[in-house]
Parts: sequence; structure tokens; C-alpha cells
Amino acid sequence: MYFSMPLTENLERRGEWLFRWRSFLPLVIVPFAIWVTISDDSYPAFDDLNWLATCFSFSLLGQTIRALTIGYVPKGTSGRNTGEGQVAMTLNTKGMYSLVRHPLYLGNYFMWFGIMLYVGSTMFIIYFSIAFLLYYTLIAMAEEKFLKSKFADEYSNWADGIPAFIPRKLRWIHPGVFFSFKNVLKREYNGVFAVFVSFATLDIAHNYRELSELQMSDYMQVVLAITTVCFLTLRTIKKRTQWLDVEGREYIK
Repeated sequence: MYFSMPLTENLERRGEWLFRWRSFLPLVIVPFAIWVTISDDSYPAFDDLNWLATCFSFSLLGQTIRALTIGYVPKGTSGRNTGEGQVAMTLNTKGMYSLVRHPLYLGNYFMWFGIMLYVGSTMFIIYFSIAFLLYYTLIAMAEEKFLKSKFADEYSNWADGIPAFIPRKLRWIHPGVFFSFKNVLKREYNGVFAVFVSFATLDIAHNYRELSELQMSDYMQVVLAITTVCFLTLRTIKKRTQWLDVEGREYIK
């Protein structure tokens, strides 16, 4: 069926499918990352804390990009997307969206890049980057089709001057609302915890390669314990209180 329709429409249809499952599909990478970690160690020693800090820094950069996007998103903008489809009352063109059209996906790349860097394989990083580019390009095509049909010339005028993923000019336009740290915590605590769990999983894989034993490094145990406590605390607060709710702010996905 896909090959009987125009190529652009074919790709957009595939992007729509990927969009619906975008929260889960990147996890497909994890088994491959574990396998490569066990079989390849071409990078510096995995227990070198300077090397680990470098990998963490890339993931932190990605999280920072996501936080700057989510913390400034007002209610009803194009950032509000659901599992069933896309929803937008107004077009989001300020904040991180004044730099790139898809800042959340840019943030996702760097978050995963830090994790994949810790795998320890140059070729895996290259394959991962190519796969992520194709993956998010297809999703972006589906989103942009929706936004163009929804906002017409307003979208076209904005998109013509804003690159998709890589900023050309660092001209930040303030969104006109305050930065909501609560909104970031509400949206991002799951993702941050997943990053630390991923690093801990790869640490176990590295140890298995070196020692043929399933064990976690002492420092990683401490980091994982702290992040687990933070995760459970924030989850409890979100589920049982309204402390993280911020009036006029969107809980985007």
C-alpha cells in the first residue's frame, strides 16, 4: 500500500505512525547498546570518572535543551501532543522554538548521545546518529504537515527562517512567560531517571565484559540510589498532590 502512494505522503504516513509510538521506539536501541558494550571497548576505560562525566555532560546538555523548551511552554501551544494525535491551539514560535523547529527532538538526541557514547564504540555512535536523524526526520515531517494545515501562512513564515534541528543563529526570543521549574519536574522526572538507569545498565554490561560478573560499580550504585529516591519522591508528589501543577502551563509530551 505504501509504495502505491506518492513518496512524500508515504514518508509522512510512516512519520505519523512513529509519532504515536515515539515514547517507546527509542528503547529498541538498548538491547543493541548492551550487546555492543559487552563486545567492544574501543573507548577509554569505562570506570574513568572523567570519561563518565563527559558522557553525562552530553546527556545533561540534552536535558537542559528539553528543560528550556518545557519550562517556557504556555498552555495551548503547538507543544501539546498526545498519543492519539497532535493538538495545537496556537503556534509555538518563541523560546527554544525561536532557534529550532524541533527543540525537544534535539534534546532527545543529546540525551541519548551521552548514553550511546558510554557504550564505547565509534561505529555504534555513527550508526546511532544516522538512525536517530532518519527517525526524527520522519516524525518531524508528520508534525510539520499537521502544523502547516493548521496554521497555513503563519507556520510557513515562521518555518522559513528557523532550521529544523541545528540553530543557525542564537537569537533567543523570550516567550513572554516565566520559567516554570515545576512544569519541568512534572514532565521530565521519568526521562531523567531513565537516563541514569541506562548508564547503570551499561555499567553492568562493562563490568560483565571485564570481570564476567553481573555487578555494578560502587559509584554507580550511589548515583542510582540517589536518583531512585528522587524519582519515587517526585512520582508520589505528582500522583498524590497538586504541587507540581502550574496554572496556565501545558503538560506537553
